[in-house]
Amino acid sequence: MAGGGAAPAPTGISIERAQLYKGRVTPYVVTACLIAAVGGSIFGYDIGISGGVTSMDPFLEKFFPVVYRKKNNKSQNNYCKYDNQGLSAFTSSLYLAGLVASLAASPVTRHRGRRTSILCGGLSFIAGATLNASAQNLAMLLLGRILLGVGIGFGNQAVPLYLSEMAPAHLRGALNMMFQLATTLGIFSANMINFATEKIHPWGWRLSLGLAAFPALLMTAAGLFLPETPNSLIERGNPERGLAVLQRIRGTHGVDAEFQDMVDASELANSIQHPYRNIFEKRNRPQLVLAVFMPAFQILTGINSVLFYAPVLFQSMGFGGNASLYSSMVTGAVLVLSTVVSILTVDRLGRRPLLIAGGIQMIVCQAIVALILGLKFGDDKQLSKPFSITVVVVICLFVAAFGWSWGPLGWTVPSEIFPLETRSAGQSITVAVNLLFTFAIAQSFLSLLCSFKFGIFLFFAGWILIMTVFVFFFLPETKGVPIEEMVLIWRKHWFWKKVLPPVA
Repeated sequence: MAGGGAAPAPTGISIERAQLYKGRVTPYVVTACLIAAVGGSIFGYDIGISGGVTSMDPFLEKFFPVVYRKKNNKSQNNYCKYDNQGLSAFTSSLYLAGLVASLAASPVTRHRGRRTSILCGGLSFIAGATLNASAQNLAMLLLGRILLGVGIGFGNQAVPLYLSEMAPAHLRGALNMMFQLATTLGIFSANMINFATEKIHPWGWRLSLGLAAFPALLMTAAGLFLPETPNSLIERGNPERGLAVLQRIRGTHGVDAEFQDMVDASELANSIQHPYRNIFEKRNRPQLVLAVFMPAFQILTGINSVLFYAPVLFQSMGFGGNASLYSSMVTGAVLVLSTVVSILTVDRLGRRPLLIAGGIQMIVCQAIVALILGLKFGDDKQLSKPFSITVVVVICLFVAAFGWSWGPLGWTVPSEIFPLETRSAGQSITVAVNLLFTFAIAQSFLSLLCSFKFGIFLFFAGWILIMTVFVFFFLPETKGVPIEEMVLIWRKHWFWKKVLPPVA
């Protein structure tokens, strides 16, 4: 009809086309996802390296002499040897910087593409690693940590999005978990490096911190050479290039249904001027709740306390220096292997079963460790060898449960549930919450350990019980749902369909 009214507002995805999706898993998409996932290794390397470096005597003597003296004071309370806010700040300052950077990364990721944020993250991390390795005073050390945090903020914001958008729906869980696998490999590599550099006096700690530049170089190369995701290209007004990339990564020209979903999603995305404001609308309430609770719960499992401070924790329990680094190296290896288990099962078993089963196993492990430490370890008691071995075994079982449940899925689920118009903002909120809780736990754990003693493990067990109940009642299964049709699952869920506004 000539001269009619204004064009109807875009509505996004309104019908399911998943059964029409075509394509296969191509070497091209697997290679792109593997290279992009290297971004996770910088996060993991830092988690693993921090605890080892902060247990090395030359490092403590140079930057934290008070802690060095307490560590070698035989009369010092076993639980309180490392209780020092400056030492905690060395670990936690990175995560506070990452929190701020992740929020700044959202508009960059949306308007400049996922690759640009990956590139920014890599360059910042290289600069931070260089400063840390050459640090002459505490100020240089903390500035380097802040630059590392900026790198992690950009990398953690962009890489999970990149993986979710590149992967085909039926393998999105496994390919997205390459990020967590890279994280665990980073942790394991850091533990191995710490084990070697601990023997290099007095500059082994510099080598440990400086080698963080290696995964950052790989991440920077990924930002330079990887293709942009078709979702991002279409959203930024390049549908022809987006279609070409989609056909290449799916290995077929028959991608009309998936392409149309992306076009519909991008039309709605481009009509949204303020994604952060839009994300608080009632129709986005389920995604917002999960974007906050999933990363918070992931940290409240207590895993970072074990991974950050594994050498410190084991030394507090009476293990020798080499024995503590060796024990943390074993936990790093367990984390890698359990993440592989998750990759192989997540798209077959689903997200919910892994999260619930992993939560139950972690609760049992935390309770056992608390019981052993409560009965056999204290201010004036050291663990006997049988009980020390038992504690390491149970902590490994705890790490394994985390590795095939909350570790990878704490990143995978938030990265796959948001519609395109709020996806960058949603991922920024996820990363910011993750880093906020990581900062809080990193800064407070040594003080909590000193105050709570063995009760710290019961504290985390209580949180794991809460998160397991939350998943049971409030997380719908997202296995096999195309990323641009994820908006439709909430209206089928028993609780969220009551929360959402009626369809216009």
